[in-house]
Amino acid sequence: MDECGPVAHWKAAILEKKGQAKMRLKWEIESGGEAFVMSREGRAERTAILELLDSNALTSHFQPVFSSKDGSIFGYEALARLLFAENSPFMNIGDLFRKARELDVISSLDVLCREQAIKNASLMEIAERNAYLFINICPETCLDPAHSSGITDGLAEEWRIPKESIILEVTEESAIHNYNAFREALMYYRDRGYKIAIDDFGAGYGGLKMLSIIEPDFVKIDRHFISNIDKASIKANLVDSIVSACHRMGIKVIAEGIETGEELKVVQNMGIEFLQGFYLGRPSATLQPGDTKIPLFPARNGMNRRGEAIFIGDIASAVDTVPPSASVSYVFDRFIKNPELRGLPVVDEDRIVGMFNRIRFLENQVLGRYGYGMHLNSHKKIDQLMDRSFLLVEATTPLEEVAQRIHSRESEFLYDDICVTRSGKYFGTVAISKLLDAITEKSLALARGANPLSGLPGNESIQREISSRLSQGMHFDVCYFDIDHFKPYNDHYGFERGDMVIKSLAESLAELVNGEKDPFHFVGHIGGDDFILITRPQSSLLLSERAVSRFEAKRPEFHGEDYRRGFYVSANRKGEPEQFSLLSLSIGIVSTEVCRIESYAQLASIATEVKKAAKSRNGSSIVRDRRMEG
Repeated sequence: MDECGPVAHWKAAILEKKGQAKMRLKWEIESGGEAFVMSREGRAERTAILELLDSNALTSHFQPVFSSKDGSIFGYEALARLLFAENSPFMNIGDLFRKARELDVISSLDVLCREQAIKNASLMEIAERNAYLFINICPETCLDPAHSSGITDGLAEEWRIPKESIILEVTEESAIHNYNAFREALMYYRDRGYKIAIDDFGAGYGGLKMLSIIEPDFVKIDRHFISNIDKASIKANLVDSIVSACHRMGIKVIAEGIETGEELKVVQNMGIEFLQGFYLGRPSATLQPGDTKIPLFPARNGMNRRGEAIFIGDIASAVDTVPPSASVSYVFDRFIKNPELRGLPVVDEDRIVGMFNRIRFLENQVLGRYGYGMHLNSHKKIDQLMDRSFLLVEATTPLEEVAQRIHSRESEFLYDDICVTRSGKYFGTVAISKLLDAITEKSLALARGANPLSGLPGNESIQREISSRLSQGMHFDVCYFDIDHFKPYNDHYGFERGDMVIKSLAESLAELVNGEKDPFHFVGHIGGDDFILITRPQSSLLLSERAVSRFEAKRPEFHGEDYRRGFYVSANRKGEPEQFSLLSLSIGIVSTEVCRIESYAQLASIATEVKKAAKSRNGSSIVRDRRMEG
């Protein structure tokens, strides 16, 4: 390759950084000045780093990152490794980086690792696999004045890896003293097409601050929180909160450090998009496909039994795309030939890198300010003119979640088509009108089967919802609600008061679900005083406890003067007067994560037993099914 222009520039920058580091280290070794009182061990370490910066003693291993939705490989994380480690004074790569940081040559080492990662990934044809490349970078390098010299751009250009497929990981554990300068440095990369990830989120002390300032594309949750997450409810609740917050900001989440099948099940059920860990695939010197023999990822069918759309991919249209090298005149011809075309995606190597909205394109690029836009722009390449602010979602994102994310868009882009990917690759687009039609149809279908008293989805909708989730292999909890002694209450206070109690409970459950702003949750009215709530496995107990608290807080309204006495007298099933306690709730919880459930009928049968156990206790009670699979 002809080494001129930007390539020569970045190579010169690398050589300059290496030269500066070597000169400084040589001076330290030879002078033995006040700054460093060198032991024999310290001298050996500095000499080793000096030699390493000018040798081939570093290489990269690659660990796969999987899509949680379909099990495909989304990308590979490059991990620096020492060659000839047995002859090195450094115990491991972490030890090497600590010493380099102490000697203030971390930027030089970081650049060398970056070079190895990009080169080795290219030699193994990562671009041909349409996989993302995750590269760890040090904050010190980003803040180094030389960072803008185009080193990473030059490496990507020389080794022919699209910048749009490179994800730069910044560890949250690193101490950052100037967040504004750090954000500005990362924006330099983002403006050139790179994506940004926060690594080890939760391990340091500045995670939330970094999250709010950087606004990354990805967050990798630290392995501490993933380890034994199936056994530690505190970890599960913390991770669930992180995931919810990230999703509301449009940030995708990666769970790293997955080492067991149980941990995998938990993080999948939380809606975490991407997965990484020894259980799925170990780091390797080659791009390994991972252990595909393990049935980790159940097949998912996006349509329910009535053929109604559940996920955004169900209604996506595969619009023909344009490459970033296309001209403005070519895009103009596409819009003119298809009057119905509202949005045109720009795709490079199966990755969506930009978008054109019909109206804005015609106004800005064709007409222009004085009507000469087409004359001035016709031969320009579109990569500098396309919109980079577009809504990008995975095909398996629920319709309701997409609708929520639309509201966070800037008003200028509010009605732009939605870009849809499958495992990170272009899948299609969805017009806003089509999304609204699908949600409306789904709502009408629910309304047609709604309980007339509460307005909540009725039995038919409940069975359809549960059967659909079971067919998709999803893990969820089902909470069955029953009002204790409701018949004698109805007989004593009258049907009008009884209907008021049922409506009150229905409204309370609906408010709980709506307050969570999680489309995973579902509430339905089985009939009479029986209700159902479907939640994520980690949410069922908390939501049930909240439901009990709200219900009991309304007992003064339910019982009037009888509330002070703490009981009322009504006829029992034999027609005899009997003293009854105030209204309470019995809740039975069944988890498909604990026990393998094959059908709605099996689930209902187990629920009946669990709810019976709850009703055998005095007052409001919550009972979980504890039977294990097998």
